[in-house]
Amino acid sequence: MDKKKVLLVDDSVSIATQLQKIVEESGLFQVVGHGKNGLEGIKLFTSLKPDLVCMDLVMPEMDGLQAIRAIMSINKDAKIVVISSAAGVGDKVMEAIKFGAKNVISKPFEAETIIGILKGL
Repeated sequence: MDKKKVLLVDDSVSIATQLQKIVEESGLFQVVGHGKNGLEGIKLFTSLKPDLVCMDLVMPEMDGLQAIRAIMSINKDAKIVVISSAAGVGDKVMEAIKFGAKNVISKPFEAETIIGILKGL
């Protein structure tokens, strides 16, 4: 079985590294790229054509909401999961879901939860 390709979009390298470790250790997914803001995320989505995108909401240059909207306009079937520290971004999470995000992964990460969410997409 082919591993699903995952694109990480998060301005925090430590968060992305942590997420990559969890995702790849499952043996089901392969991280194919890491964008540090929404603009990079959109470029990488277009060039890498990942199966899944893990998108942070609060980033410099272009935030996750704008990036989700742009990616959904490029591919309405894109599978995007929001990465969020639940505190203080509740409204943004609801907006992200409205724009087409499929689910939310909360920080701090729990490996089982993350793999469960990604497998469900």
